Amino acid sequence: MSYIFQQARLLNPLEQLDLTGTVKVSNSGVIEEVFYGNEMPVPLPDDRVIDLRGKILVPGLFDMHCHFREPGQEYKETLESGAHAALAGGFSGVALMPNTKPVIDSPLGVAYIHHHSARLPVDIKVIGAMTAGSKGEHLAPFGQFSSSGVTAVSDDGSAIQNSQIMRLAFEYALNFDLLIIQHCEDRSLTIDAIMNEGLFSTKLGLKGIPDVSEAIMLNRDLLLMRYIEEHKLLDPTIRPRYHVAHISTKTALDLVRKAKRDGLQVTCEVTPHHFTLCDEDLFMAERKGNYIMKPPLSSRENREALLEGLADGTIDAIATDHAPHASHEKECPPDQASFGIIGLETSLGLTMTELVDKHVITMNRAIELLSVNPRAIMKLKPILFQPGENANFSIIDPEASWIVTSHSLKSKSSNTPFIDRSLKGKAIGIFHKGQLTESEQL
Repeated sequence: MSYIFQQARLLNPLEQLDLTGTVKVSNSGVIEEVFYGNEMPVPLPDDRVIDLRGKILVPGLFDMHCHFREPGQEYKETLESGAHAALAGGFSGVALMPNTKPVIDSPLGVAYIHHHSARLPVDIKVIGAMTAGSKGEHLAPFGQFSSSGVTAVSDDGSAIQNSQIMRLAFEYALNFDLLIIQHCEDRSLTIDAIMNEGLFSTKLGLKGIPDVSEAIMLNRDLLLMRYIEEHKLLDPTIRPRYHVAHISTKTALDLVRKAKRDGLQVTCEVTPHHFTLCDEDLFMAERKGNYIMKPPLSSRENREALLEGLADGTIDAIATDHAPHASHEKECPPDQASFGIIGLETSLGLTMTELVDKHVITMNRAIELLSVNPRAIMKLKPILFQPGENANFSIIDPEASWIVTSHSLKSKSSNTPFIDRSLKGKAIGIFHKGQLTESEQL
């Protein structure tokens, strides 16, 4: 039996492909033929023909920044429930941050994730901790991580404050060409702080996080990168690679722009909640817990800067920072709420509603941000629509109108500010690992 994905809009920015066509895939999940225009194969009796007129077939979406909470906090999310949330959002792969309990700071933790996710329908990649226990004191075993298939390290949620440790992390990572992913936050400025510092934090009487905290840490790291580039003794072709997680401010974006102009290997991501919401939304919300995250929802001016960064190419990826929490951790006063929200199931819809439909970016650029670029940044195999390649597709209905509801979410948690929000554009299935998984009826 073969699968025939018929008359879809085939969209793959990596191949500069945007044409109507049909893809025939073998039962084992390998692309057999690609037809363009009205040309189509003659199906055999046992072939499954999926009519995709009006739908878009794209390289499988990949979220490079997720938290599935296993091991240690399975009451919030598990590998299995997180995978189902990813499927519902149209993602065929995710990368998991290491701040579980215990922290993934050794090959044993990596092996646990690999073993327990092997049979899940989405790819689950592991990001190793930069330091033991993510405490910022002693480096984790980067070499053993690399041998275990890890391509990136991070102490997400807790930036390394000690500059000497951060320098050593850069230099150690060079030996294995590991990507460093940094949660940029100068913690001396954010102790006990809850939301963005400004008019609305003052009105609410909540301690504010000054947005300069992000830029100070980022600037420190970029100075270290420049120093290491100039003084490194290793192979000159091996250069430090650095990725800014969940960037949220204009000042930080300007630093990334300059670093890119200077030739540093710097990339950055933005979350859907940061390009959609601002601190005024938190102020206006009746239940504020689901608007509490780090970095915090920033000013309207910073949100506009993020939209500009998406449009001009400064921002390389959209990542959800999917962070499940139980209801009691969010349905409480804002100064007691846990930081973070879920995002896998709303990411595509928010991207299409807030960015594509409003002509901030094109659909082609959206797929770069949601699929092509995250895989490239993580040094994963690119997805090509070519005979002989393994099929890895997300199927999108660009006209689907839907409302986010708590009962429809596949995640174990429902901590999102987007409940009851109307969105346009939805994933209706993925094909990966030789299997068609339908989140909506095809």
